[in-house]
Amino acid sequence: MKTCYVTTPIYYASGKVHIGNSYSTIVCDVFARYHRMKGFDTFFLTGMDEHGLKIETAAKNKGIEPQTFVDSIAKETSDLWKNLNITNDDFIRTSEERHIKVVQAIFERLIQNGDIYLGQYEGDYCVPCEAFFTKTQLNSDGTCPDCGRPTIKVKEEGYFLRLTKYADPLLKYIKEHPTFIQPETRKNEVVSFIEQGLEDLCVSRTSFKWGIPVLSNPKHVVYVWIDALSNYLSALGYLSNDETPYQKYWVNGDRVIHVVGKDILRFHAIYWPIMLMALEVPIRFELIAHGWVMVKEGKMSKSKGNVVYPMDVARRYGLDAMRLYLVKEMSLGNDGIFTYDRFIEKFNVDLANDLGNLVSRSISMMNKYVQGTVRKSTFTNEFSQDVECVIGEVVLGFQKAFDAFEFQDGLELVWNLIHRANKYIDETLPWGLAKNPEKMAELETVLYHLYEVIRIVALMISPVMPDTATIIYDELGLNGRFLTTEDMMYGVIDEAQVTQKPIVLFKRLDLEEEFKNLASDV
Repeated sequence: MKTCYVTTPIYYASGKVHIGNSYSTIVCDVFARYHRMKGFDTFFLTGMDEHGLKIETAAKNKGIEPQTFVDSIAKETSDLWKNLNITNDDFIRTSEERHIKVVQAIFERLIQNGDIYLGQYEGDYCVPCEAFFTKTQLNSDGTCPDCGRPTIKVKEEGYFLRLTKYADPLLKYIKEHPTFIQPETRKNEVVSFIEQGLEDLCVSRTSFKWGIPVLSNPKHVVYVWIDALSNYLSALGYLSNDETPYQKYWVNGDRVIHVVGKDILRFHAIYWPIMLMALEVPIRFELIAHGWVMVKEGKMSKSKGNVVYPMDVARRYGLDAMRLYLVKEMSLGNDGIFTYDRFIEKFNVDLANDLGNLVSRSISMMNKYVQGTVRKSTFTNEFSQDVECVIGEVVLGFQKAFDAFEFQDGLELVWNLIHRANKYIDETLPWGLAKNPEKMAELETVLYHLYEVIRIVALMISPVMPDTATIIYDELGLNGRFLTTEDMMYGVIDEAQVTQKPIVLFKRLDLEEEFKNLASDV
């Protein structure tokens, strides 16, 4: 059986997760669900990054211990993923003993082989990003190039990772593996950054205590990015008594996918593969770097009061509607915008008008004209043949897109099939065929084609909209059958009995009324 290992970034335990963070987790969930449908042994990891000065300071300001602080954030985040129907197999925390032991062993190994050395650091440090920057990397006003905040001067003893030693091998690896960093624009950014010249990276701190102590020199704690990046191996049992998952999903695995936001691209595209080279661990992953979920005012900010939280949207409009919007509206690598007016517009068009209308009127006609029993028919005509052709083309394109993490393209194809089916109803006029007993065979084939379109559409949207797909399966009388990618073909059903009373999947929203309700909630 082939394997798939997919990971989110581990989220920094500094506060409540917003819709942008949720996007990363949702698209990983879509990828994991899709690969399970393909029959892959799939392991889906997410978790929390819980160390660093920022956490220590936040806990101190609240008058509590850092561990207590991160425990609360971790529980809240883990509960959120359950509420968002996320199917992660593990939730790694960097304060866990299983992770701490691996990080300490990795650090000592890198010291012993000379890839980490003790030196003196003096430079600019961004506390929110937990990152060091050289003068050439800072913005012209001396602020952080990632978040735009002021940096602070830091001078202290520190351990350094020899990035310079591995710059050329990393460039060679990137050029020999075209899909290593996706999309292409992000790969070009990384190549340009490396070619400008890397400097050895400070990977320990002595100015705070909330971190993993260096075993051979405990006054140092491990720099947060060495700590955080190691989670992708520690969760698999690397360097533990049981390395079976590490061997299975990493060393011998078929697909390893890291999904990150563009703001942490450099850490995953440069520091992480260099760490692996130094450890002599094979670089097995593909890196997917997505854009940000923005609002009208730009990037979401708690200080601006423009942060959108996922459960606020899901509670009002349904979880599947929110998941679809995020996945269908965001193209790989680019920023996307969340606005309630756009969300409501897409809800009405994509869900109420297109998908919901197709399902409800098709099942209603099946009940009205053939007592809910749909059978494969030998009758055919040009319209039916065209529908079969579109099904085949859409399924091939959909699978190619989802294999490549290009979910927006895949979902556009799904909606093309929905549009074709709605047009098919207008072309064949089932209500007219039902009036003529001699047209019964033609009517049956029309209803069967509609049934098959709805079944295949439900199967394709199931990684994105699992609850909606399950409702449609039940209404089609599938009883948990035909739920793999091998079933994404026309004609696998010989006969089926649909539900007598289809529910309204998505009720059309009134934009003006919705904005009144949203305003009253503020």
